[in-house]
Amino acid sequence: MPEKSLRDKVLCYIVREGRLLVFRHTDYSLEEVGIQVPAGSVRAGETPEDAALREAREETGLSKFSIVRKLGEATYDITPYRWEIQHRHFFEMTVDEDTLERWLSQEDHDGEKKPTRFECFWIGLESAHILQSGQGALLGRLFD
Repeated sequence: MPEKSLRDKVLCYIVREGRLLVFRHTDYSLEEVGIQVPAGSVRAGETPEDAALREAREETGLSKFSIVRKLGEATYDITPYRWEIQHRHFFEMTVDEDTLERWLSQEDHDGEKKPTRFECFWIGLESAHILQSGQGALLGRLFD
């Protein structure tokens, strides 16, 4: 078996009026990728806070985000999807611009690969247990 790599990741709980901003990949089925929050890798030389703001912008197409607080850190083994252990930094965030209830967005990956297309939408926090791959692990801390 391949050796598992360790990756620093960020997860963004973007909250407004008791609802959480989530998305689904429009090119894959829910069975494959589920419902997710904006998340991604921390780049070399980047702080987790800067990575969270960047990932939120890239995946939603919105630009005016603020970090409310860091909720904590957790480790998640994503095997067998990828041979990877993720050290995750979770952030509570807000968006400081108007949004629709649902909108389409895409992440362009700096032109290095085919764009990833998303449908972004809001769900009630009480329904956020549906998040895929352990992404809901620190949702309860929103209420601390």
